[in-house]
Amino acid sequence: MILILKPNPDKEKIEKLMQHIKDRGLSINYSEGARTTILGLLGDTSGIDQADFEVFDIVERVQRVSEPFKQVNRKMHPEDTIIEVAGKKIGAGYFNVFAGPCSVESEQQILEVAERVKAAGASFLRGGAFKPRTSPYSFQGLEADGLKLLLEAKRQTGMPIVTEIMSEKHLDLFADVDIIQLGARNMQNFMLLKELGRSNKPILLKRGLSATMEEFLMAAEYIFAGGNHNVMLCERGIRTFETMIRNNLDISAVPLVKMLTHLPIIIDPSHAAGKREMVAPLSRSAIAAGADGLMIEVHNNPECALCDGAQSLNIPMFDDVMTDIKRRVEFENRELQTRI
Repeated sequence: MILILKPNPDKEKIEKLMQHIKDRGLSINYSEGARTTILGLLGDTSGIDQADFEVFDIVERVQRVSEPFKQVNRKMHPEDTIIEVAGKKIGAGYFNVFAGPCSVESEQQILEVAERVKAAGASFLRGGAFKPRTSPYSFQGLEADGLKLLLEAKRQTGMPIVTEIMSEKHLDLFADVDIIQLGARNMQNFMLLKELGRSNKPILLKRGLSATMEEFLMAAEYIFAGGNHNVMLCERGIRTFETMIRNNLDISAVPLVKMLTHLPIIIDPSHAAGKREMVAPLSRSAIAAGADGLMIEVHNNPECALCDGAQSLNIPMFDDVMTDIKRRVEFENRELQTRI
């Protein structure tokens, strides 16, 4: 249930109304925009009569929210959320590129890639330290040592970092990570979602391989319910009957997310198709659809990569893709957040 207040409501009357809500055993999601103030009621509102709140003269109307995701719902927060990380803005017209290798393999590798993606105009350095792999015999990442190398690359280049967490037990290791990524395979790891909800770290939440949009947004709701509202979504392709590509990029997820929620959405064209030749065209479609950023895998020597070499761009390819991205972002009247 949401209460939409009249323009310029009296602050004392708002406090009185909020206390009345709390007395009913409900908590409040307060959203004050440029034109509208909304009080989102959280808790069991099934037995509450709307007229109980309509008697307050500052209430313009009362509306029930039928969707199970409440706090991430655009009805609760009509204006786009902007998440600020390391001096850069994500969402609401600000466009970011997260670039780097699938996995951190060595100090030389991550430092070279960090320097080059920064020079090309990327906003954030991405790299995997802990790697969830289908086969237990595949390279699992350098784990804690990989995190140390990422942090060293951050120190030397000034690039803020985003990397994936696999267990709530590792949360202390991520203290200096700028954005924690929750991968597709862990989208419904509810214990991990709860722990991330208790943290104050920005979270990049990836859509599960076969997750519906409602399941995706409910995973974000878990993080919000814990008190962490710094959540951005990532569409990385879903599993279908097609076998010629790794996944199918659900480009319709971008406008659908924009309709349903106020959270930023990032597109990962590398995982979407699993082919480096398709990264550029999928990136163009993501920008045109209204995505708030791109996550692109870049390696200094993809042919020798220990993980996902086939979908990783080499440095010259990334330079070309970034040139195209800059032109298209400007055409769409958005602002590219670079580290240069």
